[in-house]
Amino acid sequence: MRVSLEGKKTILVPYMKEHVPKYHQWMQDPALLQATGSEPLTLDEEFQMQLSWTQDPQKQTFIVLDKELIVGDFIHGNAHIEAMVGDVNIYMNDLDDSQMAEIEIMIAEPKSRGKGLGKESVLMMMAFAIENFSIHIFRAKIGESNEASLLMFRRLGFMEVSHSEIFKEVTLELQITDLKREELLQLSGTMVTHA
Repeated sequence: MRVSLEGKKTILVPYMKEHVPKYHQWMQDPALLQATGSEPLTLDEEFQMQLSWTQDPQKQTFIVLDKELIVGDFIHGNAHIEAMVGDVNIYMNDLDDSQMAEIEIMIAEPKSRGKGLGKESVLMMMAFAIENFSIHIFRAKIGESNEASLLMFRRLGFMEVSHSEIFKEVTLELQITDLKREELLQLSGTMVTHA
């Protein structure tokens, strides 16, 4: 499903091969690797990862664009690398529950943090996942030292369900009640979908 989602501050675009060099550059930062629980990859491995992510029906990955940084008009299908600030993903790979999705957000550009871009991106991704995949529970696994992410997810209503001392990570979940579904679907009514 190759769509872009537009909110007030951000536009979520499909992860394209044109994004890989900048994404790879971000993932050279030891702090980002630690915050995302990632291993460093070569540029070739990053291109292979991008291809596998776009072909896996159990994953939905969007690059987060900061609308303030877009040069000219937004054109669906263009990479808009100048406005890339992070990514948001869902993984629907729980064998016991196909309607459970793990959600991840990364705002990689320091100048773009603390502006509400992560929150809007997560809300848009959740609305998209509910509408398109009937997701009824979201899970976020966050490093215990990533206080900004923990705070944001808790403010969105996620509750802690476990804490791993070994992996130094907190697992939070949000059950999608009828009320929460309505809230998120109302949000998707204000979201513009470009196809």
